[in-house]
Amino acid sequence: MNELNRTATAAALADAAGKAAVLSEALPYMRRYAGKTILVKYGGHAMGDEALGDSFARDVVLLKQVGINPIVVHGGGPQIGQMLERLNIKSDFVDGLRVTDAKTVEIVEMVLSGSINKAIVAAINKVGGRAVGLSGKDGGLVVARKLTRTKRDPDSNIERVLDLGFVGEPDRINPAILETLAKSDIIPVVAPVGIGADGETYNINADTVAGAIAGAVRAARMLMMTDVAGVLDKQKTLLQRLSVEQVKSLIADGTISGGMIPKVETCLYAVDRGVEAAVILDGRVPHAILLELFTERGVGTMIGNAA
Repeated sequence: MNELNRTATAAALADAAGKAAVLSEALPYMRRYAGKTILVKYGGHAMGDEALGDSFARDVVLLKQVGINPIVVHGGGPQIGQMLERLNIKSDFVDGLRVTDAKTVEIVEMVLSGSINKAIVAAINKVGGRAVGLSGKDGGLVVARKLTRTKRDPDSNIERVLDLGFVGEPDRINPAILETLAKSDIIPVVAPVGIGADGETYNINADTVAGAIAGAVRAARMLMMTDVAGVLDKQKTLLQRLSVEQVKSLIADGTISGGMIPKVETCLYAVDRGVEAAVILDGRVPHAILLELFTERGVGTMIGNAA
């Protein structure tokens, strides 16, 4: 064997040893989560990046193959906006919520339950999984009620109710269909569309749906994939673990602000309803799901009843 071959063989062995070490580290965590449910809220930059989308799909399939039950809930705000723009349908926002009239809700459902949902299903199936697309309307999974918002007039100090149209919030989660799929090799991919008491369709914030479903199925973990590293302190350093009480204090002192507030509030909601811990993590990191679940350090910010 010449020197070049020896070098190549040594490099291959070192690479194999490194992979074996990773698997060895992951094994106790695989055992910890075996038979349990992991709710993954999929959104942000990762949804529009082909390489990250492939990484996400492989991670979800691996969870199922090692005996864990993943449930995927996805968003799609930017894609809805693009479709409305193409159709010349004007769209307004109130407090970050899209005002959804009868015409708009048809587009919302078409994009969320159609193109986005089926693209995620196809990506998971392409890498060896068996995914099935659902919306909250299937099997009465998410029964919704109309979401109301009030706004106080700064001059008169009178509150008025804002009509957001067909924007809803979960009223009741019926997880029977998810419990049935958990006993099979099928991975459910859920679009955040709900059904009202009279059969009307509601557009629901994907984070809210994720938190409600995670609580209803008592998930071991809820992973919220975003476009930031997690919760940062005032020096912009990542906070890796937070208790419920610490989160409330950080909101009160302004450390947690803006768009991060509704995300951590969703985490608090899920934990309050029996989810062991919720994690806000950066979906732009390849294999973020596996790094969070199967390594000691993890990634992102974990929120639970104890720090």
